Amino acid sequence: MTDSTGSPGEVAYPLTVAGVSRETSGDPPIAAAAAAARLTGGRVEAWPRPTRTRVLTVANQKGGVGKTTTAVNLAAALSRHGQRVLVVDLDPQGNASTALGLEHHAGVASVYDVLIEGRPLADVVRPSPDLPGLVAVPATIDLAGAEIELVSLVARESRLERALSRYLADQDAVGDRVDFVLIDCPPSLGLLTVNAFVAAREVCIPIQCEYYALEGLGQLLRSVELIQAHLNPELHVSTIVLTMHDARTRLAAQVADEVRRHFGALVLRTAVPRSVRLSEAPSYGQTVLTYDPGSSGSLSYVEAARELAGRTGEEREGTS
Repeated sequence: MTDSTGSPGEVAYPLTVAGVSRETSGDPPIAAAAAAARLTGGRVEAWPRPTRTRVLTVANQKGGVGKTTTAVNLAAALSRHGQRVLVVDLDPQGNASTALGLEHHAGVASVYDVLIEGRPLADVVRPSPDLPGLVAVPATIDLAGAEIELVSLVARESRLERALSRYLADQDAVGDRVDFVLIDCPPSLGLLTVNAFVAAREVCIPIQCEYYALEGLGQLLRSVELIQAHLNPELHVSTIVLTMHDARTRLAAQVADEVRRHFGALVLRTAVPRSVRLSEAPSYGQTVLTYDPGSSGSLSYVEAARELAGRTGEEREGTS
């Protein structure tokens, strides 16, 4: 990939914060990475594109684990490094739409129209204003009633999959292939999440480094197995992301060790720390990568996205 200066393998983007973030000033490795990014004028390496579109559902029925934060910031990091990314906001709260700077008030064409009215996905895809290469499908409050409305519809579990498959095929036909699709699910295991599982090949599970981290995880994994058996045999858990990690506490280390023992190589090496900037960014309609590129949260998600992009997407539990 060539940037605007003709330099191969780099993507240029503006850095919006002068100097290294106060969050990172006490962490030499992260501070050094932030300083290096500024010394290169905000240019970043373009990562190799996958050989085919990777579709990941970011899911965990336990709320407050950093699911939406993980979805939008992984997407932002991937797009910043030369990937073409589509985010589908499948949560009626619309938090992913907010973080990506998309309008999602009542009356805006959204994923609801795709699922219930059969509208083509291309009609509701919108570009993210701060992230070239990233487009998204917003969610509106109308989606809150979609669970009930889907019950009576034909092929209710596969409506998103059919719309997404058509969109990806059309993009591929015009030489504009999408590299990654990230679907942000609601914190439940209802029909919206089932649609996401049927549409995806991979499941990415954010797990917070807290006492109740694994609570309900068995139910989520059983749901994945049911979808595998009856609706989508290609679906598998490919990625575990540790979030809200506080290196100062023994509990965080214990939870991380337990998750790594259970899931092995599925767990990304990078653990995302607790970060004020991660919490602040959505209120400004931004991801943390545009809100504060030098923050610990931003740099951690870049590293997590780098790991994700370096995988094949075929990793499964029990592989090393």
